[in-house]
Amino acid sequence: MGVLSNIEPYGVFHFFEEICGIPHGSSDTKKISDYLVKFAIDKNLRYIQDESNNVIIFKDGTAGYEDSAPVMLQGHMDMVCEKDVDCDIDFERDGLRLVLEDGVISADGTTLGGDDGIAVAFALAILDADDIPHPPIECVFTVDEEIGMLGAAAIDCSPLKSRIMLNLDSEDEGYLLVSCAGGACATCHIPVEYENAEDDHSVVKIIVEGLTGGHSGVEIIKQRANADKQLARLLYNIGRDVPYRLISIKGGLKDNAIPNKAEAYVGIDPEDVDNFVKSAEKNEKILRHEFGNTDPELVVKVETDLSDDLGSYNNADDVQNDMYGRTMINRVMTEKSSDIVIRSLMMMPNGIQKMSNDIEGLVQTSLNFGILNTTEDEVTASFSVRSSVQSEKENLIDQLRCVSVSAGGSLEVQGDYPAWEYRHDSPLRDIMVDVFEEQYGRKPVIQAIHAGVECGFFAGKLPGLDCVSFGPDMKNIHTSRESMDVASVQRTWRYTCLLYTSPSPRDKRQS
Repeated sequence: MGVLSNIEPYGVFHFFEEICGIPHGSSDTKKISDYLVKFAIDKNLRYIQDESNNVIIFKDGTAGYEDSAPVMLQGHMDMVCEKDVDCDIDFERDGLRLVLEDGVISADGTTLGGDDGIAVAFALAILDADDIPHPPIECVFTVDEEIGMLGAAAIDCSPLKSRIMLNLDSEDEGYLLVSCAGGACATCHIPVEYENAEDDHSVVKIIVEGLTGGHSGVEIIKQRANADKQLARLLYNIGRDVPYRLISIKGGLKDNAIPNKAEAYVGIDPEDVDNFVKSAEKNEKILRHEFGNTDPELVVKVETDLSDDLGSYNNADDVQNDMYGRTMINRVMTEKSSDIVIRSLMMMPNGIQKMSNDIEGLVQTSLNFGILNTTEDEVTASFSVRSSVQSEKENLIDQLRCVSVSAGGSLEVQGDYPAWEYRHDSPLRDIMVDVFEEQYGRKPVIQAIHAGVECGFFAGKLPGLDCVSFGPDMKNIHTSRESMDVASVQRTWRYTCLLYTSPSPRDKRQS
C-alpha cells in the first residue's frame, strides 16, 4: 500500500505516487515518457511521442460536451534532482521515498518533484476518470523544462487544436499567472593580450563578497548589489588613484543568479600596494553606504600574500617571491587590454531597465550580469536578459553587442525563449476569476512574473492562445526541503474540475 493511497482524490495521489517511483530528472525523461505512452495505450487514447520524449494525449469530450471548444492541460514531466549529502538515493535508478506528515507531502532527503509532477498527476487523473464531465482535452507533457524549457522549444504544436490552455506549473494557490518574461543568455567576448612587464609587479587579489545574491528573475526587483558589476566599479575607481595591470577577473556561477562574490588579480608596482589597499578601503565604504539595506554583509578584501594561490590563473614560471616575501609576477595584461576590459565592464548595463505600465510592481525588462571569467585570450561576461516585451529584450542584446564589438570582441546569444505577453482581453482569465470567487469566496491574485514559463513558447507557436498558469501550494521547490500541501491540492483539483464544466471562453464570447 502506498504512502498516499488513503488520500482523496484517489486518482491524483495514486498517479503522483507512481510518478515519484519513476526516475525523471531533467535529461533523463525516457522512462517517464514511456510510462505516459503506456498509460495512453492501456486507455485506448490517441497519443503522440516525439523524438525529444514530449508526449501529447488526446481524449474526446464527455456526453454533452462533445462540441465544446477543446482545452489543453499542460505541464512538464522532468524534476530538479537535489538531495542531502548523506542521502543514498540514486536519481537515475531509484524512486523517491515519500513522507506524509500533518497533511504535507515531502520526500526523505530529496526534492519531491511536485514541480511539476502534480500537473502530470492531475492530467492523468482526468484522462483516467469516467465520471468527470469535460470538453475534448489535449494533455501536453513536455520534457527538460528545468534546464531551459527544451521540450517546449522542440515540440510540434501543429496537431493541437485548442487555443485554451491551463498550465499547472505555479506553486501558490490563489494566484493566477497571466504573463512572463522572455529571455536569453548573452555572452560578451572581449579579447585580451598579455605581455612581460618591464619591471616585476607585486600580485594583489581584490575580492568583493558577502553579498545577498538571489534569483535574477524573481529578486531583481530588490535592487541588490551585483558582485561582478561592483568589482568592475571598484577596479575602475581604484585605477584613478593607483596604476595597475589586470591579470584575471572572475565572478558568479550561473547567468540567472545574482552573483554574491567576484575577485580579480592585478599586477602592481610594489611601492603602490599600500595605496591600492587604502583606495579599496575608501571604495568599500561607498559600497557599504549604498547597499547597506540590501547587502549588509558586503565586504571588500585585498590579499597580498598569494604564493600558493595563483596556479589556476598564471603560468607558475611567471610567479616568484622576492627577498621580502612578496608575491611577484612578470606577466600581465597590456595596458590597453586592461583598460578596455574594465571600461567595457563598466559600460555594460545591469539590473532593472523598465517597469511594466500594465501590471503594478512588475519588472518588464532587466538583465543580470551573472558570470565573469578570464581565459588565456579573452574575458567573458554572461548575462541573463529578460523582458515581457520582445523588442525590449532584443534592444538590450544589441546594447551588449555594441559594447562587445567596440572592445574588439563579439556577442554570443544562446537559449533564447519568447515572452508571454499580457493579454488585456482574456476570456479564460475572466472565467477563472469568476469560478475562483464562487469556490473560495474571494478574488484570486492576478500575477505576472519576471521569469520564464512554458506558456511563452506555446503562445508563440499557437496564435490566439489564451492561457493561465496556476497550481497548489508548494514550498522550497528545487531543494531537499520541498513540500506540497494536501489540502491545497484537493482545493485546486476541485477548482480544475469546475473549470472544465464552466462555459468555455469561446462559448462565453458567443453568448
